[in-house]
Amino acid sequence: MRIEPTDASSEEAQALLAAYFAELAGTFPDGFDPGAGSASADPDEVRPPRGGFLVVRDDEGAAIGCGAVKLLDANRAQVRRAEIKRMWLHSSTRGRGLGALLLDALEGAARELGATEGVLDTNATLEAALALYRLHGWREVAAYNDNPYATHWFAKEL
Repeated sequence: MRIEPTDASSEEAQALLAAYFAELAGTFPDGFDPGAGSASADPDEVRPPRGGFLVVRDDEGAAIGCGAVKLLDANRAQVRRAEIKRMWLHSSTRGRGLGALLLDALEGAARELGATEGVLDTNATLEAALALYRLHGWREVAAYNDNPYATHWFAKEL
């Protein structure tokens, strides 16, 4: 398995995001529409120097997951926050520790962008994600955005 950067506007990245959005639509009680006010992660926002998009590949090179990071508060001198977005792994790969590896890679990408704090949001129905974030030192904080799908917000010093 390897994790590597790619262009978020590529066909491969867009296919991964479509699979992620379809899974959320089937998981959230009221469905999911990425254009209906969820915090954005447009390709331009997750492209250097403002962000990054990572793809997880299996041993044969097939794309099996993704995640993005984008800078927030880029002009603040003391604390530069980066938001982790669109973290997803294909259901067939879960339970093998890949989520922790992807989260670590996204934290590293945020640090490379100069971030000193990471933030993210998630939904209560994503219990494995909640457990992962808590296990890896993310602490719950007050809402930092108005994402209508978010029920939990987290932060971590990077």
